[in-house]
Amino acid sequence: MEARSADEIPRGTEWQYEPKWDGFRCLLSRNGSDVDLRSKSGEDLARYFPEIVSAALKLKANSFTLDGEIVVPHGKGFSFDALLQRIHPAASRVKKLSQETPALYLAFDLLTTAGDKQLAGKPLSERRPALEAFAKANLKSGSFRLSPATPSYATAKKWLAQSGGGSDGVIAKRIDLPYQAGNRDGMQKIKKFCSADCVIGGFRYAINKIAGRNVVGSLLLGLYDGEGLLHHVGFTSAIKAEAKPDLTKRLEALIAEPGFTGNAPGGPSRWSTERSAKWCPLKPKLVIEVCYDHFSGERFRHGTSILRWRPDKAPRQCSFEQLKQRVADPMKLLKAT
Repeated sequence: MEARSADEIPRGTEWQYEPKWDGFRCLLSRNGSDVDLRSKSGEDLARYFPEIVSAALKLKANSFTLDGEIVVPHGKGFSFDALLQRIHPAASRVKKLSQETPALYLAFDLLTTAGDKQLAGKPLSERRPALEAFAKANLKSGSFRLSPATPSYATAKKWLAQSGGGSDGVIAKRIDLPYQAGNRDGMQKIKKFCSADCVIGGFRYAINKIAGRNVVGSLLLGLYDGEGLLHHVGFTSAIKAEAKPDLTKRLEALIAEPGFTGNAPGGPSRWSTERSAKWCPLKPKLVIEVCYDHFSGERFRHGTSILRWRPDKAPRQCSFEQLKQRVADPMKLLKAT
């Protein structure tokens, strides 16, 4: 179940509010001695978080499915950088990090139990009490926490105002709806800023070289439409100079036609040189979250800033759908004034 971006916290008795955690979304399932951790893109996360698997096997309940977030505590908050370090090919490195910086699983929904395999089909007003009862009986391990929830709009506003250090906003969920995988209508996310997960469909080299070689100057961002076409929607050039040489090598290894399968970057304009207008297409493999101030006409109106890389997100999940906002009916607004 995914969230739709919203500008403001929705208000009403049909809503429940939760902190929006800055971690890896994860479905955790246990069936006897088998524990499965799945990311939003369906990737297996178990090998990267062995301490969560081990803790799940020690729980009293031996059959359940939880929805939650994996985070890594750091100081008084959570560190997304420490979380990214876990996505490492070497098992020895993962094991070392799992001992040095153990992760936590923050549970915010319960989808199945041994006694109720169809819990996901029930409204949140029934799932939340079931989760709280499950947590009280089972989630006593240091690797698990029950994520807080409240019906209070005032509390939600306070959470949003105080977000940071591991929480980047508020999630609002409809309590009268069942768990709806792939549907954004029953859940909204509210942040202090606008952000979007985009596919890197291509890049341009910088005008000036670094250490005598060509380096990346800007990343070309793309989003998928409903027909599966990748459209160019803007760019970001907020790349640190020290990161450009290694990033360039990473990008050059993915160069391949066509890059964008829908709207592609245009040719030279009166503001660009022949060199700056050229771009290299990439295989749609890399996902990055960017911050933006305005989106209209199917593109970001200005350059964007990089928030973080998203190895946990599948490129196909980066669609225009995430940018759609609920808007008021202008005629109703006019009648009310």
